[in-house]
Amino acid sequence: MRVGLTLYGDIDERSGGFRYDRKLLQGLRAAGDTVELVELPWRRYPRGLLDNASPRLRDRLDVDVDVMLQDELAHPSLLRANRQLPYPIVSIVHHLRASESRRLSPLYRAIERRYLGTVDGAVCNSTTTRDIVTGLGVDPGLTAVAPPAGDQFDPDLDDGTIEHRARERPLRVVFVGNVTPRKGLKTLIEGLSAAETDVKLTVVGRSADERYAAAVRRSVRREGLADRVDLAGELSEEELETVLRSSHVLAVPSRYEGFGIVYLEGMSFGLPAIASRAGGATDVVTDGETGVLVDPGNSAAIAGALTRFDADRDRLASMGKAARRRYESHPDWRETTARVRGLLEAVAALEVIP
Repeated sequence: MRVGLTLYGDIDERSGGFRYDRKLLQGLRAAGDTVELVELPWRRYPRGLLDNASPRLRDRLDVDVDVMLQDELAHPSLLRANRQLPYPIVSIVHHLRASESRRLSPLYRAIERRYLGTVDGAVCNSTTTRDIVTGLGVDPGLTAVAPPAGDQFDPDLDDGTIEHRARERPLRVVFVGNVTPRKGLKTLIEGLSAAETDVKLTVVGRSADERYAAAVRRSVRREGLADRVDLAGELSEEELETVLRSSHVLAVPSRYEGFGIVYLEGMSFGLPAIASRAGGATDVVTDGETGVLVDPGNSAAIAGALTRFDADRDRLASMGKAARRRYESHPDWRETTARVRGLLEAVAALEVIP
């Protein structure tokens, strides 16, 4: 097949969504497909909507392909252009913006519904995402759940290592993600402060929202946690691997995750996860088995989870081993690519039916 891939920004950026797109591109090419990459400039939401009046954008998208993949995050720029394009379109939906924002959710939902009305199918990273997408009008028969693989590190780890680490003190927790309101770091810090135990937290990630990051630093000082919270910032892959290997629990209590590849990456190190019930994390984290699910913003539930992990090291070890098994059973990139290719072939075939 001749496949296109349209996205905002540079495909070599580090976030999980870009890694997914990059791995998909590599997998399609390895399967014998040709893939033409269309990288559009990053836009703030209102500016992206203005792109729809630009004939230059339409020209940029005029490529010779059998089917076009579009990263849904670029949807503001594609609403109008999609209706004029000569090829079928499949959207890659990592998560919908309407699921992130509370105040502007109705507006985002209306715009994303309109965008999804211009595509012929959708690749979804979780069953939760698929349910939302089909609820916004995409034909369920033209969707595929194709989760990302969490094999960024794929460490060599056995049950004995997980068991031995579980006995070490103090309890070491790691947060990995951009420091933004959606990721729930302030809630985690509040939970850490309320936990009836000695817990050390390492925060790994760049400050994508400086105002929020400043609020996080104030919370750490106000709660007297400066000696227990390490705001490590963005780390290299090797440095992050070292932190994950030495931690006991991964905690990212996001307000919403379309999938949450970070949970799976933590599980590769035998780390049970503290994750939000909202969104696709439930595809990966089984409450009480491979981690703990909490309601968004519930710092008391986080405090309770941390206290129980510290008090019951047998349970911590058991859940760590279950987390590792969950990682080992997860689809790899080859299977994910195969699911996407199957959908692309089906959508491309629709165009040749008389």
